[in-house]
Amino acid sequence: MIAGLALTPIVATAGSADIVDTAVGAGSFNTLAAALTAAGLIDTLKGDGPFTVFAPTDEAFAALPKGTVETLLKPENKDQLVAVLTYHVVPGKVMSSDLSDNMQAATVQGGKITIDLDNGPMVNNAKVVSADIAASNGVIHVIDKVILPPQG
Repeated sequence: MIAGLALTPIVATAGSADIVDTAVGAGSFNTLAAALTAAGLIDTLKGDGPFTVFAPTDEAFAALPKGTVETLLKPENKDQLVAVLTYHVVPGKVMSSDLSDNMQAATVQGGKITIDLDNGPMVNNAKVVSADIAASNGVIHVIDKVILPPQG
């Protein structure tokens, strides 16, 4: 575990539930769960994995510009929603002890995220607020912002 990170209460059930059930059980990922459902990604993240998910909290989604979440959840924007959500997922189980400063990781979406350890652990511009939450099919790192894939 990276020093200074608090583990959330979901650790009590960690490891026995898959990534989706672990996040839903925490109670602070309702928007993420709704987005995963709208994108048709629930079954994927309940699959064998392993996956590493950088999970934005409900507050992270709420901080997006007004109307962004509602727009992304519309059926006609499913491809864009899938791209945003899969940009938060890295194949394999990557624990905080596996991270190094300025490393890049390929996401399921196809883009790359950058890890910055200089000012506390960051993924692109999002701060990791809780790390290494084990699930039966991977690991969750909670982040305080929604990270967006590069355009173009």
